[in-house]
Amino acid sequence: MTDTDAPAISWPRLEARLAELARIGDTGDGGCSRLALTDADREGRDLVVSWMRELGLRVDVDGIGNVVGTWPADATEAPVLTGSHIDTVRTGGRYDGNLGVLAGLEAVETIITSGLELARPVAVAFFTGEEGSRFAPDMFGSLVYVGGLPLEEALDTVAVDGAVVGDELERIGYVGPLPCPARPPAAFVELHIEQGPVLEAEGDTIGAVTGVQGISWQEVTVTGQSNHAGTTPMDHRHDPAYVAAALAVFVRELADEAGPPQVATVGRVELHPNLVNVVPARATFTVDLRHTDDDALRAAEEAFAARADALAATEGVTVERRSLARFAPVEFDAGMVDRVERTARARGHSVRRMPSGAGHDAQMLARVCPTAMVFTPSVDGISHNPDEHTLPADLEAGAGVLFDVLVQLATEDDPWSDGAGPA
Repeated sequence: MTDTDAPAISWPRLEARLAELARIGDTGDGGCSRLALTDADREGRDLVVSWMRELGLRVDVDGIGNVVGTWPADATEAPVLTGSHIDTVRTGGRYDGNLGVLAGLEAVETIITSGLELARPVAVAFFTGEEGSRFAPDMFGSLVYVGGLPLEEALDTVAVDGAVVGDELERIGYVGPLPCPARPPAAFVELHIEQGPVLEAEGDTIGAVTGVQGISWQEVTVTGQSNHAGTTPMDHRHDPAYVAAALAVFVRELADEAGPPQVATVGRVELHPNLVNVVPARATFTVDLRHTDDDALRAAEEAFAARADALAATEGVTVERRSLARFAPVEFDAGMVDRVERTARARGHSVRRMPSGAGHDAQMLARVCPTAMVFTPSVDGISHNPDEHTLPADLEAGAGVLFDVLVQLATEDDPWSDGAGPA
């Protein structure tokens, strides 16, 4: 078989599926809103499952609603798995997560239509609640999939809108019979947009992702004394809004002082009673700290806690901190990362080895099997935004690299002979 005769993905088919899925939850400004386990999420799930079934895949659903489509349908061996998620943030774009699922589906379809003989099965998955926008932590479904969160505890999780995960899974019809944790796959490869500016700024087409930086999410509640905004002297106030604002500034200063790759964000702030002429009684906000080194991440957490306690004492308020999620940095399998880089270069693409600043399902799968990620550039580094965009040529390039890596892992008798694989 010549290079021109080699199987290749169909970009028009992948592009059409991306567009069709993007219509579900369309926000009218180019974006998508499909929060996990909502009606829009159910509609998106039903669409992707229909495509899996049209291809003859065996569709399995587990107790937390993760969906896996396997080829051949009667396969019992551990598959080479790809995929991502199809839930979005409220102001999401059309590629975050969706690209990895639908490019994986396209890769499996190309394997089927090409009649490739496999040494092991291939499968494509989408995991429940990766974004963490409706219920925490993020990477929710894949965490349960690998045994990092007990199923019973996950089902009892309460969403920000008061809904319970187990009830919502029942409501949308995605409680499956497969157990959690699942049997580990032979390997996992995830394609994703970078969601940052590095690849585009450096002129590289493919990112060979070396790992995922550590993530610490906290919810902070500051309780003070509600009072009249006009009659309460400044030196008599116990103002939680002031403490919250000072801590938000400190979070930025902390990241600036530490320097890259430390990042820190206050993403949500709520005041009660939230009135123009009332000193608030309570301020609730979130803090997102990330670093590639776990010791540095812990140092940032400790510095934030110390500043919060000091401000609480000065202002006469109380500060309570609740962990929403805490994941240590993850390093991907070295041989798998090498494979991604070699494969991309063989296709003529420029490649950059890089860590991921965002969390991904791949960091959970890395606990149980050889794992790698493929990044494609994000225009202007924008994501979690309706303006999220990746050029079609870059989307096609990433899907092509994913296809080649999956074929290698699924057809080679010993794909880990070069050192990739479990330690």
